[in-house]
Amino acid sequence: MLAAELDISPAQAQHYWEGEEGYATPKVDVRGGVFDGERVLLVRERSDGRWTLPGGWVDVNDSPSEAVAREIREESGYEARAVKLAALVDKNRHPHPRGVHHIYKLFFVCELTGGAPLVSHETDAVAFFPVRELPELSTGRVLAPQIERLYRHRLNPALPTDFD
Repeated sequence: MLAAELDISPAQAQHYWEGEEGYATPKVDVRGGVFDGERVLLVRERSDGRWTLPGGWVDVNDSPSEAVAREIREESGYEARAVKLAALVDKNRHPHPRGVHHIYKLFFVCELTGGAPLVSHETDAVAFFPVRELPELSTGRVLAPQIERLYRHRLNPALPTDFD
């Protein structure tokens, strides 16, 4: 199935599962929305040259809020803390490009607590952009409507958490 979905050979598909043990479960990705007025913090990924909210995989023994704070620090140089879980979504139920893994995405509203812009081995630029004037996004990681919805949560913290 995977080979057909990704248009690769069965031998290549087998490579994706090497080292995976136990019951198959979704991977967990966190994304942090840090806002400065009507602007959102984005980082440009070295891997595809496109922009995204800082974020990445949750490490074993990290809580989701710890993971998003770590990812923001590692990818942007800024210190932040999660203040609200705005959304928990199944990536496959949104128009992201198809990938190998089944992924749950957690979107947090975060507040800036310190730091300064700093690129990393994963990112080559850090900047704030107006929410309504976003650059080309890394759509495997984030979609414009997700950023816009995160901003609405920032403006109205009483909104319930989105999920699917």
